[in-house]
Amino acid sequence: MKIILVSAVALIDREGRVLLAQRPPGKSMAGLWEFPGGKVEPGETPEQALIRELHEELGIDTWASCLAPLTFASHAYPDFHLLMPLFACRKWEGIPQAREGQTLAWAHKSELRDYPMPPADIPLIPILRDWL
Repeated sequence: MKIILVSAVALIDREGRVLLAQRPPGKSMAGLWEFPGGKVEPGETPEQALIRELHEELGIDTWASCLAPLTFASHAYPDFHLLMPLFACRKWEGIPQAREGQTLAWAHKSELRDYPMPPADIPLIPILRDWL
């Protein structure tokens, strides 16, 4: 089974809310909410991929020193296995904007379960809530 490495982030604002992105129509798992991020390309570290993805998808800039490794997901989907480190980030430049057709929402930790998520993301919620 193919292993896909995806890097994700819990962007945490000053009020302690976490940014979620809703997958747009036409993508797999459309309509589900996820932590921003994306695939790690050959030659990239997870941190480099996340910095690139945040700039491309949300128009914000951050640095590897601002990405704190928090936990990871390891989940078997029917046609691939997902390995996804989740970083926490409280410092970035710019205001997150949906640049790829996704909808964005800031959620308090008590609201995270109210957003339907892909199966790989769900086990990350209690870890993130406890950490916040």
